[in-house]
Amino acid sequence: MSDDALAQASLFSALDKNAALALRTTMVRVDVARGGVLFNEGDPGDRLYVINEGKIKLGATSGDGRETLLAILGPGEMFGELSFFDPGPRNATAVALTDASLLGVGHLDLEPWLTGRPEVAASLLGALARRLRRTNEAMADLVFSDVPGRVAKALLELAHKFGVPNPDGSTHVVHDLTQEELAQLVGASRETVNKALADFQNRGWLRLEQRGVDIVDAERLGRRAQ
Repeated sequence: MSDDALAQASLFSALDKNAALALRTTMVRVDVARGGVLFNEGDPGDRLYVINEGKIKLGATSGDGRETLLAILGPGEMFGELSFFDPGPRNATAVALTDASLLGVGHLDLEPWLTGRPEVAASLLGALARRLRRTNEAMADLVFSDVPGRVAKALLELAHKFGVPNPDGSTHVVHDLTQEELAQLVGASRETVNKALADFQNRGWLRLEQRGVDIVDAERLGRRAQ
């Protein structure tokens, strides 16, 4: 397991090295194959997960069967922390976008760390606050931003998480999303998202690849995202 990835998680960054090591010994490794479901929306929520390797998508389904993606998470990110402060059914389904390796910790195992180390609780609350802020921003984008703007913003966010510099100065991003999943992430139809991507490519801002993209002009893409 990668210590670098785990150190990025709020849960570990709030602890000193010895305390982080002790907490890690209480956690259980979970390996999920690509396409595997970690938990479903509505399942009891009693475990927090930290991603060590791979990508996890969090999605929800509306009453009429429409699906939306809430987040794409990668190494160092954690999810499921809401269950520690408000136990109840999961509000999303977690599916592995790629083969993934995670560490999970149950409520009973983490509770002593929350009560005995207030910095851990504060760190988890901070993570929840950031998640709420992103949710509010996404809702505002749906109201005030058009589809091309939302696509540009999503690509830049994915580049921030998963981007790797190319020798030519562009940024290579393997997001592992299908066209339909990218559309679900920005709350639009696949046809509208594909039109926006084709326009960006024609303008020379990016190069499209299967389940990935090379961002050539992040500055102009950023302007379009505003």
